[in-house]
Amino acid sequence: MNNLRRLLKYIPLLSTVFAFGCQQSKHGNSNTEPGEPLFSNFTYVGKDKIYEQNPLQEGQFYSPILQGCYPDPSIARKGDDYYLVNSSFAMFPGVPIFHSNDLVNWKQIGHVLDRESQLKVQTAGISEGIYAPVIRYNPNNDTFYMITTQFAGGIGNMVVKTKDPKEGNWSDPIKLNFEGIDPSFFFDDNGKAYVVHNDAPDPGKELYTGHRVIKIWDYDVEKDQIIAGTDKIIVDGGVDISKKPIWIEAPHIYKRNNKYYLMCAEGGTADDHSEVIFVSDNPRGPYKPAAKNPILTQRHLDKSRLNPVEWAGHADIVEGPDGGLYAVFLAIRPNEKNRVNIGRETFMLPVDWSGEFPVFQGGLEAFKPTIPMPNGVTNKMNTSDYFPNGNFIFTEKFNDNAFDHRWVALRGPRESFSELTEKGLKIKPFEVSIKEKKPISALFHRQQHNSFSVEVEMDYTPTSDKDLAGISTLQSENFHYVFGVTKSGNDSYIVLARTEKGETKILASKKFDNNSPVKLNVNAAGDYYTFNFSQNGKEYENLGGTVSGDILSTNIAGGFTGALIGLYATKNNDINL
Repeated sequence: MNNLRRLLKYIPLLSTVFAFGCQQSKHGNSNTEPGEPLFSNFTYVGKDKIYEQNPLQEGQFYSPILQGCYPDPSIARKGDDYYLVNSSFAMFPGVPIFHSNDLVNWKQIGHVLDRESQLKVQTAGISEGIYAPVIRYNPNNDTFYMITTQFAGGIGNMVVKTKDPKEGNWSDPIKLNFEGIDPSFFFDDNGKAYVVHNDAPDPGKELYTGHRVIKIWDYDVEKDQIIAGTDKIIVDGGVDISKKPIWIEAPHIYKRNNKYYLMCAEGGTADDHSEVIFVSDNPRGPYKPAAKNPILTQRHLDKSRLNPVEWAGHADIVEGPDGGLYAVFLAIRPNEKNRVNIGRETFMLPVDWSGEFPVFQGGLEAFKPTIPMPNGVTNKMNTSDYFPNGNFIFTEKFNDNAFDHRWVALRGPRESFSELTEKGLKIKPFEVSIKEKKPISALFHRQQHNSFSVEVEMDYTPTSDKDLAGISTLQSENFHYVFGVTKSGNDSYIVLARTEKGETKILASKKFDNNSPVKLNVNAAGDYYTFNFSQNGKEYENLGGTVSGDILSTNIAGGFTGALIGLYATKNNDINL
């Protein structure tokens, strides 16, 4: 990623582990206690103009294929089954995993890291935790591996494995004995295994800020560990070190026509992001860069173009169901003020590898919102339980037997503070505010469009000024809005507060009678957000006017995530009226 990674430190694990219930929450008592909100009838509506202006035609599907904060995609195939994973940082559960049989229609089947024994993010900042997971299938032992860097709990580089991703049951982490980030496996057809990753140059050999190298190790699949002493630098700096390339990372090795191809991201994960490729006769090198690099980027295009997509890179290639090749990669869709609120998303392009090196079809041109489907595939998106795409509507009554996989918590299990009941989602608030680097009592859905609306009904009675519940639109613990109900003296108030750089300012508040449930609404039109409420379920009243989404962008807040929309409650409210 970029230089911020170098500032991240491994974070010690809290000695106190938050207790939580079973993974499959059963319907419980729907009666709420004072200070415990009940949320119901959640609706998210996507309203991006690009989808209105570009309806799907026959044989097309939308890219990004995963909208919202689903960055750093990696993909693997076994037979007719495809599996895709993404970075999750401090979200819990971690590493969302998707399944498809055709690369078009995807279902989220769960998370790779769904237990506290796997995910040690209890004190992590939102952009710490899990970085750049890679999923690989090893046909030599019929096993799937997910390898990643966990910047939390003193873990670092790690691997988990399973025989069947559909069933889950991923192992506890195996700590790997090397430094650096972005590890990836390569399983050769002769049975040998390798790990490649980004690392710092040898001590004393760093030539400039952002100078990194790609290393390779032999890997012992029986002991699940790199083989000491086998490390070798196979790329120093990038394609041309004389040009001082930065952040060569996210390496993947592919074998084709008895040659080995090393594909990497280069330029950092923001404006100068790109994908480059090298070739060798041996997996351990030496590797020679292609004459035409990069093979994927948008950095050279006119920034004022219509519907820009930026930051493209961090790619992975797989063979499609029609025999063609396809790549998944990350990119962003900035809003009209060039701010990145949605975060880095998962895009896809077809790849032509008829020559020596792969060519991303349209990878150096301005991306279009649609791409051609593989031959013989029918687009079933937005039907059944396939992951939605385009301008979709997501509704949630919270009366099922288990959480929809799209709902995540931060730093701890959802089940530690929330319960699904016949009447909705009941939250038992922690004495922790949303500004703390601890597990918080908030359930989050990703912002997946630049323009959207969210509505939820809340039944809640605060008992003191330390009680608050409502909606948070959040980029991080230091940058967010809170829109909710609290108490001051004997009266209840609805309040809108803005937190920037950890400092909170109340934008508006109003005393109101909360004897009946209140509907909370958030509308975003690009950079412009409004927060509204209704006590009769019909007429809505705005609170605080129109506010900027600037603090919900990575441009202002920094970090690597996209904005999240949270159903939040606390018994440690610090928004004092």
